Amino acid sequence: MQIVLATHNKDKIREIKNLLTDLPVEIKTFEDFPEMPDVDETGATLEENAILKSNAINEYTGLAALADDTGLEVDALGGQPGVYSARYAGPGCSYEDNCNKLLEELKNVSVERRGAAFRTVIAITWSEGDVETAEGIADGIITSSKQGVSGFGYDPVFYYPPAGKTFAEMTLDEKNKVSHRGLALLKAKELIKTHLKNI
Repeated sequence: MQIVLATHNKDKIREIKNLLTDLPVEIKTFEDFPEMPDVDETGATLEENAILKSNAINEYTGLAALADDTGLEVDALGGQPGVYSARYAGPGCSYEDNCNKLLEELKNVSVERRGAAFRTVIAITWSEGDVETAEGIADGIITSSKQGVSGFGYDPVFYYPPAGKTFAEMTLDEKNKVSHRGLALLKAKELIKTHLKNI
């Protein structure tokens, strides 16, 4: 079976491929479909955005499509940036821009109020009208400065207490065992295995 990843983000593709390598599926990406469209994330929730993307890429490619949408929900900011995490610092912003804006917003916030949750929703569209979703959540604390050089996005400022380090200080394997995307993908893997049994 073939599954196409509904993203142009090479960092996400690397993480997703790493977790799905042991499945008897062929993973396709935008490199196999050079004209694959970028899907506007117009949903009000992570789930809506993930489904929008997986539906659109399923329709475009005719293959099962897997999409994720991820948000960082910060307690002191009332759950923001949430669904706007990727474009928190404005259109065309970089990972660094987003981290810098977040650190600036929290510069006078005590450590007790710097709690945050990373949330990922994965949607798999098998065919038109046949969609399944899975969710993963990781709880942590926003640091006062960037720490670590691995990972991407908000990883350098997301401290994960059980590991005693930020996501950016972890190897890919370490991160995938505990991260929001890793946990969501483990659930998605079970959905894929069940689907394979039924075809």
